[in-house]
Amino acid sequence: MTDDVYGTNFTPHRCGHCKALAPAWKQLGEAFADNENVVIGDVDCTKEESLCQKYGVQGYPTLKYFTGATAATGDAYQGGRDFEALQTFASENLGPSCGAENIDLCNEEQTKTIKEKQALTPEALAAEIAELDAEMNKAGADLDELLKSLQAQYEEGKKKKDDTIAAISPKMGLLRSVQRAAASEAPKDEL
Repeated sequence: MTDDVYGTNFTPHRCGHCKALAPAWKQLGEAFADNENVVIGDVDCTKEESLCQKYGVQGYPTLKYFTGATAATGDAYQGGRDFEALQTFASENLGPSCGAENIDLCNEEQTKTIKEKQALTPEALAAEIAELDAEMNKAGADLDELLKSLQAQYEEGKKKKDDTIAAISPKMGLLRSVQRAAASEAPKDEL
């Protein structure tokens, strides 16, 4: 495993938001061009559809970064899209980080944990990873269920509102017509 970390922009190059991001992304690539540990990349999802699917790209542009500490599919960048925000994030977060490959960058607790995990059998290590993956997947599934529930509540509330408006509108129309008629029949004050 290398110490390289990657910042990647997944886009279909014809997307308007992607075109707006392009100058800042290009400038970021130029700023890190001489950095031996950071690679700023660009993936055209119209040409590399399977790669974009592999990394869970659903909207555009999707910015992800990959370090020893991120998920295999990378972590989504959620910050600003201007050069200054991108550069600040990259400077502070991309580069060698604590891990089995860079134990010298770890604090005492992290070093202890790494050594404990290195003592595990490959099967036990894989089981721990699978358990944590399952926990993260469950959190994602729980969020999806919550979203479905909220969507159902919203649709139920919207239907109730629409039904109420549909029932009241004819009555309201009649009342307003009576109000207008009464206003037009009222004596006018003359000057």
